[in-house]
Parts: sequence; structure tokens; C-alpha cells
Amino acid sequence: MAIVMAVLSVVLFTVLALLVAGPDAGGDWVVADRIMMAVLGLSLAGVLLRWAVIAAIPDESGLSIHNLVGRRHIAWDEVADVTFDEGDPWATLHLKDTESVAVMAIQRADGDSARAEAQRLADLVAQSRTRL
Repeated sequence: MAIVMAVLSVVLFTVLALLVAGPDAGGDWVVADRIMMAVLGLSLAGVLLRWAVIAAIPDESGLSIHNLVGRRHIAWDEVADVTFDEGDPWATLHLKDTESVAVMAIQRADGDSARAEAQRLADLVAQSRTRL
């Protein structure tokens, strides 16, 4: 959905930039205004595309987290706990060094499937401890 909205954003803002009335048609929009309208659409599309790549990818060595801002690989042995408390917007990894890392790929808005994914992540952390 984010990819579709990104494309729609670019198309919509570009069309608006082309259709608004300029000084020759009795309007106030100059070339710089039109360019900024198109840049606004591209910026919105950039944020939406970044939102589309949010993920949490487990592997043998740990969890790769791709949040809205930044990517990080966390080894299983660094994770102390996984929480997904009522009211939290997404799951959280609590690391042994007392740092907390959001896992935006597991979002409260996804309801029961998000709770199941948070439990699956907690199970993966527990399994990693038995392998050590």
C-alpha cells in the first residue's frame, strides 16, 4: 500500500504543479512554487517508500531490524527481553546493555497477527539461549 501511495503522491503533486494557475492565467503560482509542489510530492513518496521497507529479518546470528530511520543487526546473545505491552505502538527489544530498540515491523495496528509475531520473536530469543 505504501508503494502505491508513493506513486500516487508523485503523480498527484506533479499534476497539481502543472495545473495551478500561473501569473499568465491570473494566478499567483510562479515556477518556483510549481517546483516546490513537485518536490513536496517526491519527498512524501520518499517517506512512504522508506515505510514500505520496514522489516525484522531473523537469521542464525541474530535479527536485522529495518526501521523507518536506520538499519541494525542485533546478535541473539545481546537480547535480554522482548516486550509488546498494551499501548505500545510496536514491539521492543531490550538489550543486555540496557538499550531498547523498537521493532517497527511488529505494529499494534496489525492486531492479533502482531501479537503472534511478537511471541514468535520472543520464542526465537528463547531458542537462541538454548543453543548457547
